Order: sequence, then C-alpha cells, then structure tokens
Amino acid sequence: MTDGGMMGGGMMWGVGAFGLLLLILAVLLIAALVKYLFFR
Repeated sequence: MTDGGMMGGGMMWGVGAFGLLLLILAVLLIAALVKYLFFR
C-alpha cells in the first residue's frame, strides 16, 4: 500500500518537474521572440 503511494508521488513529482522545465523553456522562447521583434 505504502509502496504504491510512494511510486505515485514520485511519478507526480517527475511530471511536475517536467512541466516546470517546459514552462521555463516557453518563457525563455517568448522573451527571445519579444527581444527579436522589438529590439532590432
């Protein structure tokens, strides 16, 4: 029972970390795009 809970928690943390990484990449991409468009 506890093993299943630990596994689920670990998986959720992994998905959360992956989502956070994607969010950071998206923000960097948008910042680069804004910089390129407005500061030529």
